[in-house]
Amino acid sequence: MSVEDTDWDGVRLHIVTGKGGTGKTTVAAALALALASGGKRVLLVEVEGRQGVAQLFDVPPLPYEERKVAVAHGGGEVFALAIDTEEALIEYLEMFYNLRRAGKALTKLGVIDFVTTIAPGLRDVILTGKVSESVRRRQGKDFKYDAVVMDSPPTGRITKFLNVSDEVSNLAKVGPVRNHGDLVMSVIRSPQTRVHFVTLLEEMPVQETLDGIRDLEASGIGVGGVIVNMERPAVLPPEALDAAGKGELDVDEIARSLKASGLEQHASEFAEALVAEAAEHSRRTRLEQREKARITHRPRYDLPFLPDGMDLAGLYDLARALRDQGAA
Repeated sequence: MSVEDTDWDGVRLHIVTGKGGTGKTTVAAALALALASGGKRVLLVEVEGRQGVAQLFDVPPLPYEERKVAVAHGGGEVFALAIDTEEALIEYLEMFYNLRRAGKALTKLGVIDFVTTIAPGLRDVILTGKVSESVRRRQGKDFKYDAVVMDSPPTGRITKFLNVSDEVSNLAKVGPVRNHGDLVMSVIRSPQTRVHFVTLLEEMPVQETLDGIRDLEASGIGVGGVIVNMERPAVLPPEALDAAGKGELDVDEIARSLKASGLEQHASEFAEALVAEAAEHSRRTRLEQREKARITHRPRYDLPFLPDGMDLAGLYDLARALRDQGAA
C-alpha cells in the first residue's frame, strides 16, 4: 500500500482519545510516526500536561514550543508540542488584545488559574484553539505540517472538550472570543478532522468507545477509526481452546508429556497449573473475540501486545502496523 493510499486521505487533524489506561498517548505517538512516513512533517500535540510524549520518545520534558522528536520511515519528521495553558492564554491575549505584558502580570497574580477555574470552558477553547492554529498555519504557499495529531482528553470528556461552540456561547455572544470559538469549530467540524478511539478488548473500554462514537456523531464531529491496542494472539488452536474452556483437557496426558520431556519432578503439579492457565487463556480469548465483534461500524486497526514493554523500537513497530493496515 502506498503512502497516499490510506483510509484517511485529506484528513489533516487526527484527534486521538480513549478510556484511561488504554494506551491513548502511545497510539497517538505511533500514529504521528505513521503519518510522517514518506517524507511528511507531522506535529504531535499533548494537551493534558503529563509529558507522556517526551517519555515515549526518550527526550527531555518538552517546553511550550514545537520540537523535533523523531525521524519517521522514509525520512519524515515528527515534531511535538506540549501545550501549557498559561502560556497559551498569554499568547491568546497577545494575538487578540495585544496584552502579552498584562497576561504575564495576571499569571503572577494567579488570575489565570482563577479564570480557568470559574470558566473551565475557556481552558478547552484555548487548548483546541492552539491546535487548530497549528492545522491552519502555512509556510509559504503550503501548510507547515502535513498533519497534526492531538493526544486529547479521555473518551468520557471528549465531546464536551471538542464542542467548544457551546462553551464559547456561555462566555461571549460576540467579539474576539466568540469569533475565535467559531473559527476553532470550523476546523473541528471540517471533513479534514477525524476523532480516532483507542480501546482494549475489554467490556468497559469498548462500551465507552461505542458511547463516545454515538455522542460525537450526534454532535456533528467526524469520527475516524477504532484502534484496538495490546491485542494478545491466541496461543492454542481452536480445538484446544474449546477444550480448555470446557475443562476437558486431560491433566494426566499433559503430565505424561511433561515427564517425557524430562520434567519428571512435580509433573502433576505443573500439569494442573498449565490446565488452569489454559482455561484462563480460553476465557480471555473468548472475551476479546466477543468485544471485537461489537466494533463493526467503524474502520478498525489492531495493534499487538508487546511482551517486552513499550520502548522507542516498539513505538516504530506500532507505527508500521498502522501503516500496513492503511491507517496512515
